[in-house]
Amino acid sequence: MKFKMQDKQNQLIERISDKHLVVGVDIAQKTHVARAVNFRGIVIGEPLTFENNEEGFDSLFQWINRLKISKGYSTEIVGMEPTGHYWLNLSKWLYDQGVDVVTVNPHLVKRNKENRDNTQSKSDKKDALVIADMVKNGYYSFIRPTSEAFEELRVLMSNRDVIVKRLVSSANQINRWVDVVFPEFREVFKDVKGKGAITTLRLFPTPKELRSLDVKDIVNGWKSLMKRQPGLKKAQLLIKLSKNSVGTTQAYDAYKLHLKMLLDEFDLATIQLETVEKEVSEVLKNITFSDKLLGIKGLTEVTLGGILGETGDLSKFAHGNSLLRHAGLHLVEASSGKWKGQIVISKRGRSRLRRYLFLATLSLVANNPEFKALHSYNVEVKKMKKMKSIMKLIGKLARLLVGVARRNESYCPEKVYPLIPAA
Repeated sequence: MKFKMQDKQNQLIERISDKHLVVGVDIAQKTHVARAVNFRGIVIGEPLTFENNEEGFDSLFQWINRLKISKGYSTEIVGMEPTGHYWLNLSKWLYDQGVDVVTVNPHLVKRNKENRDNTQSKSDKKDALVIADMVKNGYYSFIRPTSEAFEELRVLMSNRDVIVKRLVSSANQINRWVDVVFPEFREVFKDVKGKGAITTLRLFPTPKELRSLDVKDIVNGWKSLMKRQPGLKKAQLLIKLSKNSVGTTQAYDAYKLHLKMLLDEFDLATIQLETVEKEVSEVLKNITFSDKLLGIKGLTEVTLGGILGETGDLSKFAHGNSLLRHAGLHLVEASSGKWKGQIVISKRGRSRLRRYLFLATLSLVANNPEFKALHSYNVEVKKMKKMKSIMKLIGKLARLLVGVARRNESYCPEKVYPLIPAA
């Protein structure tokens, strides 16, 4: 099936009829502003300012109903910018009331600000009117209501991103601490984040402490916290290096306290990461087609959880290309006359989804025989650059994910192999 974006755009425009009251809402933290227009863009009624609470939401609902009755409209559609997280409660409340809720791209709102009055002015009332204009012109996207499992994945994967940042930050600071206090430590433990290195830093971190110990003390310390120890040679090397260390000799107590806090943060982030990933694995079991997707060799639970957390139910997508647009991975170009600009990806979509699709494709190229063969064919036969081949394979992965989810069928390697012409 060929997917044409223009067909979808026409459907969005045609969906707005002369029976529609089109409402635009400018979202803020405490106070929202609503404006209304008809399908031709003629302003209807006065602006409404309402609070971000149930009483304010109810006032918006009553305002919409009054305008519908007074002007003879039979239905309504409400558009808003997905500004941070402030829009979520309003959109869910309106959806529960049976109101059609759509979102508009903030980039397009900014570009359309001068259409009404040909000025650079900006205000909440004007922004609400611009959003209403964009909705009646078909520049909107439907909000896909998600089930409990997909909502849990979105929250868990968002939380995981925060934990990973903390884990990386603490690991980087531990590396810096080692470089300042005991730089020779890396000659014994190449990876400072390894279990042996972390245990050593926890028990006797500074050269001053190591110089006062013998090999037996170090080995016994390791045995108290580790089942498998680094060994006598590393213990001897630690003591030897500590005697000639060029690390700082000042503020030892402050440095030790700093390291203790860093190790506590590292341990906490590690435990939290394991907990979140275990929960992701449990949630995936509640999604009917997840086992089919995990049957694709190279696709992990973490990357699948990240993708489904951003997309919701993949079976609701009409085509893999619509998934690419959702991620901002569709191609755009700028051309005029004889001049033709470079074709690039738009990046007008969900950045986290782009990241997980990219990481999933890298994993497939490394571990999946079919994708590995496709990548090799693109690079060696078609002479593509490696990154261009990866971006092309992201499109194939998107179509594969949507196809498996829509049909709820198992992964079929034969459908993925490239049709390489015979020599």
